[in-house]
Amino acid sequence: MVFAAPGEALARAEELLGADPSPLHASVAHQVIGIWQRDFGDTRRALAHLRRARDLAARAESAEREADVLATLGVALVHAGRTRAGLAAFERGVARGSGHTRARVLYRRAYVWWVLGRHGEALEDVRRAIPVLRQVDDVIWTARALTLRATVHLAQGSVERANADFTAAEALWDTTGQEHDKADAVESRGLAAFRAGDVPAALRLLDEAAERYAKLGTPTFMLTIRRCEVLMAAGLATEALAEADGAIAVLDGIGGQSTRKAELLLVAARAARLADEPRTALARAAVAVRLFAGQRRTWYETHARLVLIEARAATGRGSGRLVADAAAVAERLAAFGAPAAPEASLLAGRIALDLGWTADAERHLAVAARSRHGGPPLARMTGWAAQALRARAAGSPRGVLEACRRGLDVLDDHRMTLGASELRARATAQGAELAALAQRASLVSGGPRRLLGWSERWRATVLSAPPTRPPADPVLLTAMTAFRELAARAEETRSDGGRPAPALEREQRRLEREIRSRTLHMRGEAPGDGDRFDVARLLRRLGDEVRLVELAVLDGRVHVLLCGQGRVRRFEAGLLAEAEAEAEHVQAGLRRLAHPGAEARLPLVEAAGARLQHLLLGPAAAHLGSGPVVVVPPGRLHRVPWALLPALRDRVLSVSPSAGSWLRAGDTAPPPGGRQVLVRGPGLASGGAEVSELSDRYTGRRTPGGAGTGTPPPGTPTGTRHVPPHDEREREVAGRTGGGRPGPVAVAGGGAAARGATVVLEGDDARVPRVLRELDGAALAHIAAHGTFRADSPLFSSLRMADGPLIVHDFERLDRSPYRIILPCCDTARFASVGADELLGLVTALLPLGTAGVVACTAPVNDAAVVPLMLALHKGLDAGLSLAEALRDARAALPGDAVHQATGWAFSAFGAA
Repeated sequence: MVFAAPGEALARAEELLGADPSPLHASVAHQVIGIWQRDFGDTRRALAHLRRARDLAARAESAEREADVLATLGVALVHAGRTRAGLAAFERGVARGSGHTRARVLYRRAYVWWVLGRHGEALEDVRRAIPVLRQVDDVIWTARALTLRATVHLAQGSVERANADFTAAEALWDTTGQEHDKADAVESRGLAAFRAGDVPAALRLLDEAAERYAKLGTPTFMLTIRRCEVLMAAGLATEALAEADGAIAVLDGIGGQSTRKAELLLVAARAARLADEPRTALARAAVAVRLFAGQRRTWYETHARLVLIEARAATGRGSGRLVADAAAVAERLAAFGAPAAPEASLLAGRIALDLGWTADAERHLAVAARSRHGGPPLARMTGWAAQALRARAAGSPRGVLEACRRGLDVLDDHRMTLGASELRARATAQGAELAALAQRASLVSGGPRRLLGWSERWRATVLSAPPTRPPADPVLLTAMTAFRELAARAEETRSDGGRPAPALEREQRRLEREIRSRTLHMRGEAPGDGDRFDVARLLRRLGDEVRLVELAVLDGRVHVLLCGQGRVRRFEAGLLAEAEAEAEHVQAGLRRLAHPGAEARLPLVEAAGARLQHLLLGPAAAHLGSGPVVVVPPGRLHRVPWALLPALRDRVLSVSPSAGSWLRAGDTAPPPGGRQVLVRGPGLASGGAEVSELSDRYTGRRTPGGAGTGTPPPGTPTGTRHVPPHDEREREVAGRTGGGRPGPVAVAGGGAAARGATVVLEGDDARVPRVLRELDGAALAHIAAHGTFRADSPLFSSLRMADGPLIVHDFERLDRSPYRIILPCCDTARFASVGADELLGLVTALLPLGTAGVVACTAPVNDAAVVPLMLALHKGLDAGLSLAEALRDARAALPGDAVHQATGWAFSAFGAA
């Protein structure tokens, strides 16, 4: 009962002790309390109760009872870090017990061997226990033994054997009421899915196990360790570090198991290293090594030493001693059969290469390279990275490029199993080293064309295929609706001059976690990325007039790849760090210029734009010709206002995350019907004035047989028609997007340029479900609403609607996002740079979903100054211009004062529409 219903078991045991029981029964009660304290409470109290249980069993002269308690005491002693005393208790327990009892003792000793990382001994004890447990038809303990054996198999990399044992154990658990053990089985299946490379399934199963444990009130320290491992594999190292550190604090607060603390410290150290926090990794790993050594857990200690060496190398402490330490760790891990052994060999080889020890490097890298032909994706990636370094050391650029190509192909296949765009983006970080090696090799031997090809190979790859559509998950839809309502209430409270209640903020954060968690569970649908970048195709598309400028960063310096007129030329520009700092100065200047009275700063901002041009374009600025320009910046330069650069200021200018993305946008066909959607959200300083003028401009453009009929609501402009709120399509989309009852919509016919109806949504009509319905498949969307960028969680960046935020997750539910989108609101073109060179944000979420062009801004803007810019932009679109052409003309039509000039510079056209 202590695992099936721990709270009830504890109460029953304490009640029994209060009734003056016999020594035999009192022994059982103290053992139950000891188990509860060991797993859910204070280890010191657990040891006191278990020693009392042992003494009472001896007084009762029951050898079987004493053997059973000794086994429980042995587990508790090992978890308390007293390994020698724990193993001695097991020796006495095995000697005192017989038959069925001895089998249970052997199972628990096998568990301790697994905790200690001594997998051979664990398999031997469980091999002896299982036949006896089966013979006496002990279903619960047989299932536990099978689960343990499967876990040991996983630690040794034997996924198929583990799955067989997990399946057999689950069949047994289904016949019992052991809810804790059932939850443990789900957790174990999550671990197996992770070892097999299925990250979404692993996250889903671990979250399900967490829900089961929560119902039992069970602490989940082991689950946290496993979840952190999966999060790290998914590129969410910062999140894993926070979870591990939080669990350590809780464990310290209850005086919990020393063994679990050491394991959590190891996970935290690994997460800190992956999150590029080497000093934090050093601190966590050093304590973990000390704890594991004191607990005599050599397997774990060796893994902690690997992280310690990696952290030392990351802080620039390369030395011959470090090479020797890494090599020794690699040998010990290989002797254990640990999957991490190739990582240690790669580390030793990498440090040796940096020291110029080519012979030593070749020896270690050759060992690591063996893993490239088998195992899970990340192990094969390690092998191909080692092979690429071997080729570089041997002076073979061709070998480097072949190894990088093969390694990135492995990561491509892994990435496409991930359904969530966030996971796909973050997973690319694991290919960053291979991509950098290939770019360096291309720079040396292949010329600008090859460098362009490799720059594209691992740039904005997430945009090459749309994310998996979120399922029609009622829990997810309910959570999104509740999140929107809470966010609206919080915004209303803030606008009234107060602060949202802490309980409201906590619930909003909980709903965010639930939404994000359920989207991370999605598996990818695409079998792979067959849309390979072709330099020749790009040059044909550019022709003689258009120039594409792709900025590649190698060893901290910006290299400009200028494409056009049938060739690719390379120029060296400035240092990336200096360009980033200058871009931040420009952003600060644009923020000041958004407010009247800052005119004196205009020359300073223009001078900063000239400096940015020197750092980012260098001599290439003189070779841009006179035609349109497409800029493809790296992720870390996404906030540059490109129209501010003198050489680009008066041009038809567009920005794209990659050259491949620009080509795909150009291939995107406009949807039939040409429907236009104008949306005005609440709270804008200008009141979204351009929406009213645009609505009046489009009034009267009627297309016979357009969508919707009915009686116009009061206030509907002449020449418009009212769409009934309860047609079939609306009910379908409301169900898909989790919305409530929509309001009325004004629809006007389209003219020659629009070629379709115009839908106007404002006031209470501008609610998220109705907005999504009309955006789906539209030709043009203009959304005037407050934009909020969430650096901490980019996919919760939002546009404020009448009923709350319209977030990136909402857009991902569209069957097809609008062909063109205009976002005249602050910070809509801000992104989070993640992975190797990926961007997460509103604009990049739209591009894979059918949007070919977006106009958005990278800085806060003056709402009133936006109105004339937007009206001029639409005038250009009416005349048949592209977004980039219309934006260029709209900037030129603005007044010459500082506020309007800064507003024009803040906006960029993305894509190719």
